[in-house]
Amino acid sequence: MMDFVLFLGLLFVFGGLAVASNPSPYYGVVGLVVASVAGCGWLVSLGVSFVSLVLVMVYLGGMLVVFVYSVSLAADPYPEAWADWGVIGYGLGMGLVVAAGAVVVGLTGLSFEGGTVNSSGLSSLRLDFSGVAMFYSWGAGLLLIGGWGLLLTLFVVLELVRGLSRGAIRAV
Repeated sequence: MMDFVLFLGLLFVFGGLAVASNPSPYYGVVGLVVASVAGCGWLVSLGVSFVSLVLVMVYLGGMLVVFVYSVSLAADPYPEAWADWGVIGYGLGMGLVVAAGAVVVGLTGLSFEGGTVNSSGLSSLRLDFSGVAMFYSWGAGLLLIGGWGLLLTLFVVLELVRGLSRGAIRAV
């Protein structure tokens, strides 16, 4: 199990490096998918299966819809791939930063030990399920305010990108 968690951690780091190394959005989405699946797999190994499922639905559902919309607005005829020298330079630079961070953590002896979600006693109640129930019971007002803010943001963005002749950004 420890090898699998280490593998998921490395996949998460490499997925983040693939997104941050600044390739074309066509190739960057592969890193986004790898990082999100590895992070959710890591959460499943910690025992937080419900939160992991919600994150997979949010990341791979909502974020990829936003990605498809942004790719349709910024279509490149010659996309920049991972094998281009600029992308390789960014990737190597960020890989060195990650390796230096790992060396610093190894030299200082920092430990990230802690319990998992179900580490307290003989309780048959999973804490991630009760946390979601408390979120919906105590946070219903904030959930409605957040939904209203997202709807308002959607209309503002749609108004801004409607076009030069009829939208909010037009020639005077």
